[in-house]
Amino acid sequence: MANDTTNEVKAIARYVRMSPYKVRRVLDQIRGRSYREALIILEFMPYRACEPVLALIRSAAANAEHNAGLDRADLVITKAYADQGPVLKRFQPRAQGRAYQIRKPTCHITVAVAPGAGE
Repeated sequence: MANDTTNEVKAIARYVRMSPYKVRRVLDQIRGRSYREALIILEFMPYRACEPVLALIRSAAANAEHNAGLDRADLVITKAYADQGPVLKRFQPRAQGRAYQIRKPTCHITVAVAPGAGE
């Protein structure tokens, strides 16, 4: 396990205007898969969270290729998680002068890739 962390390259998307709960649903599908397989899965999933995750995986692969000299074809997604970011609080007027609070969540998405065992 110690070898994986040294060759691990990551990318982080911060303040994504989406609930971390909804993003985790997508990340659970790609964690542990190869780079190519993850791209195919994300391309055909019907969720809005796929767009930032797809961009982030491509960014992590570009980081691995450019900064660490790794080959994209050998990459495997080792870590993929979404942490909660700050919540934007808005108010909507309701009946009889009441104010209804609307919470607009944000999240920080992290994806780490490492060279796999060769498929």
